[in-house]
Amino acid sequence: MLQRGFRYNLNSSTLKPGERQLVVEDVFLSFHGVTALAGVSLEVRQSEILAIIGPNGAGKTSLLNCINGRYRPQRGRILFYNHGREYDLTRMRPHEIAKVGVARTFQNIELFRHMTVLENLMAGAHIHMKSGLLASMLYWGPAQREQVAMRDFVEDIIDFLEIADVRNKPVASLPYGIQKRVELGRALALRPAILLLDEPMAGMNQEEREDMARFILDVYEEYGITVVLIEHDMGVVMDISDRVVVLNFGQKIAEGTPDEIRNNPAVIQAYLGQVV
Repeated sequence: MLQRGFRYNLNSSTLKPGERQLVVEDVFLSFHGVTALAGVSLEVRQSEILAIIGPNGAGKTSLLNCINGRYRPQRGRILFYNHGREYDLTRMRPHEIAKVGVARTFQNIELFRHMTVLENLMAGAHIHMKSGLLASMLYWGPAQREQVAMRDFVEDIIDFLEIADVRNKPVASLPYGIQKRVELGRALALRPAILLLDEPMAGMNQEEREDMARFILDVYEEYGITVVLIEHDMGVVMDISDRVVVLNFGQKIAEGTPDEIRNNPAVIQAYLGQVV
């Protein structure tokens, strides 16, 4: 892989490794009487990979949707620490949450399919553009310099993810595994301090899963970006995670290191229906 530094600071976090970065406090979420989350609490620390696992319908994606503002919980708070400030994400809109350093990918690919790879990544990067609409339309002076710098940054991401040969191709024409990589790139273009990944390896073959795991580890190890990962591939979870949180029927039933979770009777019962 081409090793090359990003011309913008990719990780916008001001925290030290190990400091708490995201705090979920007693979050409840329900839809028309159906409970999705029932008092979930957890902490995410700066510069770690935290995996969230559980059977289908356990509330994993609902939790990510609460963190990035797609859903608003009926009770509880979600606090995010960055730039020397505390942000209550439950009081913020999704674009505001993205701007302070929280980015995510989706279980089902949510790219602009008619746009090219480069255009999709530039769309993500534009959240940090400071030039006004008129200046951007005129493409002159500070707006032009800012656009050029942002393009350089996006090109670095393209090189990092090894997708330079498809940069000008429409996303819809690309293989599924490459589209998942482009979605990761668009999330990185937001310059996140914390990255929420919802089943980034779903639907991939073995080679594609290995590539994606490598990119996630590179983002974490080289740039110190915190990763919150939902993934059904237990081999991947146990290999790359620092800690694991287990949800079942909207409740947290276990938390610990991969080895602790692997041997936890409550986790075994949730997955297999019995303690073995």
